[in-house]
Amino acid sequence: MSVVGFDFGNESCIVAVARQRGIDVVLNDESKRETPAIVCFGDKQRFIGTAGAATTMMNPKNSISQIKRLIGKQFSDPELQRDLKSLPFHVTEGPDGYPLIHARYLGEAKSFTPIQVFGMMLSNLKEIAEKNLSAAVVDCCIGIPVYFTDLDRRAVLDAATIAGLRPLHLIHETTATALAYGIYKTDLHETDQLNVAFVDIGHASMQVCIAGFKKGQLKILAHSYDRSLGGRDFDEVLFLYFAAKFKDEYKIDVLQNARASLRLRAACEKLKKVLSANPEAPLNIECLMDEKDVRSFIKRDDFEQLSLPILERVKGPLEKALAEAGLTVEDVHMVEVVGSGSRVPAINKILTEFFRKEPRRTMNASECVARGCALQCAILSPTFRVRDFQVNESLPFSISLSWKGSGPDVQDSGPDNQLSTVVFPKGNPIPSIKALTFYRSGTFSVDVQYGDMSGLQSPAKISTYTIGPFQTTKSERSKVKVKVRLNLHGIVSVELATLLEEEEVEVPVSKEPVAENTKMETDEAPINADVPPTSNDNDVNMQDAKACDGTTGVDNGTSDNDTKVQAPKRKVKKTNIPVAELVYGAMAPVDVQKAVEKEFEMALQDRVMEETKDKKNAVEAYVYDMRNKLNDKYEEFVTAPEKEGFVAKLQDVEDWLYEDGEDETKGVYVAKLEELKKQGDPIEERYKEYTERGTVIDQFIYCINSYREAAVSNDPKFDHIDINEKQKVLTECVEAENWLRQKKQQQDSLPKYANPVLLSAEIRKKAEAVDRFCKPIMTKPKPVKPATPPTPPSQGSEHQQPQGNANANANENAGATGSEVPTESTEPMETADISITGEESNSILAYHVPTTKPK
Repeated sequence: MSVVGFDFGNESCIVAVARQRGIDVVLNDESKRETPAIVCFGDKQRFIGTAGAATTMMNPKNSISQIKRLIGKQFSDPELQRDLKSLPFHVTEGPDGYPLIHARYLGEAKSFTPIQVFGMMLSNLKEIAEKNLSAAVVDCCIGIPVYFTDLDRRAVLDAATIAGLRPLHLIHETTATALAYGIYKTDLHETDQLNVAFVDIGHASMQVCIAGFKKGQLKILAHSYDRSLGGRDFDEVLFLYFAAKFKDEYKIDVLQNARASLRLRAACEKLKKVLSANPEAPLNIECLMDEKDVRSFIKRDDFEQLSLPILERVKGPLEKALAEAGLTVEDVHMVEVVGSGSRVPAINKILTEFFRKEPRRTMNASECVARGCALQCAILSPTFRVRDFQVNESLPFSISLSWKGSGPDVQDSGPDNQLSTVVFPKGNPIPSIKALTFYRSGTFSVDVQYGDMSGLQSPAKISTYTIGPFQTTKSERSKVKVKVRLNLHGIVSVELATLLEEEEVEVPVSKEPVAENTKMETDEAPINADVPPTSNDNDVNMQDAKACDGTTGVDNGTSDNDTKVQAPKRKVKKTNIPVAELVYGAMAPVDVQKAVEKEFEMALQDRVMEETKDKKNAVEAYVYDMRNKLNDKYEEFVTAPEKEGFVAKLQDVEDWLYEDGEDETKGVYVAKLEELKKQGDPIEERYKEYTERGTVIDQFIYCINSYREAAVSNDPKFDHIDINEKQKVLTECVEAENWLRQKKQQQDSLPKYANPVLLSAEIRKKAEAVDRFCKPIMTKPKPVKPATPPTPPSQGSEHQQPQGNANANANENAGATGSEVPTESTEPMETADISITGEESNSILAYHVPTTKPK
């Protein structure tokens, strides 16, 4: 089972895997730990990750980046509209009101949803993990921002399905960071809580999490965030500053050229990193636009002055997190800063002033999220045993349910009769289950929506669940228990609806199986203490699911064989009601399946093109390699006319590769390589035979001499071998030696460019024949002499002793030496789990290693 964690960032992605004794960040095809989050569409294939980043400058309009900012967002979202202004590719509004990405792929204009592109990137990360693990990857944990809405989380799950992944947990990035921080700490107290503030400033957003640590557990106290405050905002400040400056000095408008904009943004990002460690930094770009080279420089003080509006927003999430956690600055014991955008000195200065303590950097700012995701996957996986550590996650927003009242005069009324209640308040533990009891006589619907829209850029309504149809035995309204689940991913859904009806029946008290969809239980185990409501405002009761699940059966104290009929009792009949789900903005299951098939087709096309490139490169490499060898070590093994013709053939193939053969199919390159090898293989074979022949001949001569020496030896270990047999060995050795001498003379008379008459394979075959003939004779074992039977002692011998005394003496001797006679155990073997999970080891996880030992 795979144990993998994915940190899908806005700019780059990191893959971490759990191995025995720790968590490792794996390398991609270019041996880098970070993989760019870019998907580039070409005329023949896709370029994803590092390959996509390499082709971005040449194909900017078909290079899709910052996918994380597009997923789950409506096209009219103000933040999305601001992001689209800086993106070089084309995005339009789809028929469902969500963005569609347009690119040119395989020579045709194509459109893709952000979920599809997200799935393509996940497929590339999955491939990186599989290459490093040498195993299939299915189960994983994916890090998501804390501000991701219910729809965003569903979109990530759909993208994972397209990539062939099954996420065990969509974990908040700050929670993953806190897990990677706390699970390694061995100095946590059982009662005194250690409060740590984690400030994650990434490429596009800022997240703040305050976590409380105790021994063996982590509790999230508060979340806060700013979705549009990250490292790219500082890059954008520099970009706009230099774009305006170059327009005045060099009369070029970078904003009108997509490629020039990309190059200037990349240069500004590098400049920002230089300014983090230096008071000033230069900017030099050759041939930026209109064949003009640009030069400039900027001081750190000027940069911070330009970034002042951004820096003023940093304190907002910090204050909000402290307020929600109910803590003061003094209550926060440590501050950990992570994220790619956290290296700006001005941000560290603000954090120091706010928390009145220096921020710490004990964690890898870029890899901590991926490591935390891999740890969480290891905790959920049966493959590893992990040090006991409990993660208490909390919901970053509130969820409520709304429905129409049940009065007869308001069934058809408008939204004024809509009632609602908060089911999962902000800070509610994840996962969680709540149950609501409705009083209805027919089909009704329940809406799931956000309880508080402040800070959320998304529609209020999440989904609608239609509960029914169902029939009641009585005309009045019946109880309907609705179970609402907040799952491990932070997604809310109506899991189950049950119709509860009371009836009086006479039944024997016996334990009999009940039908699958119908459960019977007495009212002695109450489901709900409430009576049917008398007003529309009180027709629903909500309680914790555990209270509702406590009605599993009744025991009246009678035995199984007691068939005594009791007095009529009130029974509660439980019947499952169908529930239909409608999620607003989510992909339908049919569309997800179509996207899976489309991804498979595109992946197959990519694989074919990669194989075609490999075959083309193989032809090109053969041409250069063979031409060099013909003028070097193969020169003596080929005639002058043969060499001249072969070199001309190689030159023709080289010209063909760069002209007509530039764009051919895989089969054409394979045929071209085979055609060249028909002419080149004999030359290679002659050279190979020449270099190997001497060693093989020496080995053959050594074999002959060894058997000859053994046959004529006076060593006593060969005395048992018959003289005729030894003579056969000598004869075989002489014949083999004569054969070798004759063949060698023929070979030595030939030039090197002639086909050899003495092949290495032939010599090896002859040596095996000699060995097969001589070895059985010379290794024949000595005959074993029969053992002389012992002489029985006389019956009157005084040395004879009773059997009992002999056994007693044997037992005494065994006891004196402290040994026991081993006996074969027939008891079953047991297995033991070998793992180091305590504080005596630095390792926090280990494989389950099955071992066997006798009881």
